[in-house]
Amino acid sequence: MTSEPVWPLAKLSALRLGRRLAVEVPATGAGRRAFVDITPRAVEGDAQARHEKWTHKSNTRSFRIEHWEYDADLLEGYDYDIGSTLLRSAVAADEPALLTVLQQWRLGPHQFEYAWDTADPR
Repeated sequence: MTSEPVWPLAKLSALRLGRRLAVEVPATGAGRRAFVDITPRAVEGDAQARHEKWTHKSNTRSFRIEHWEYDADLLEGYDYDIGSTLLRSAVAADEPALLTVLQQWRLGPHQFEYAWDTADPR
């Protein structure tokens, strides 16, 4: 019997609120650092909520998932994108499709953190 991966409630709520999550993953070589991030796409209602200074929660968002690699020495500054490489990307139409992509990439929901709590420069 295999169990489906489950999002920690706080992280699922963050995704539904449009917040980006990220995780550091092994890089392809020395002097490099790599991250996978999940960016929820905007939905109807986000613009009005932003205008009214609140955050719209939606469980119908789609997601962009990207795996980037960077020169480790440039992560601390504004030039982090010099020498950066997009290793792979995917779009997930909904939350179940997001879990499918993560399984294919051998990542679990529990690994992700709020992007601001990681060294991910984006």
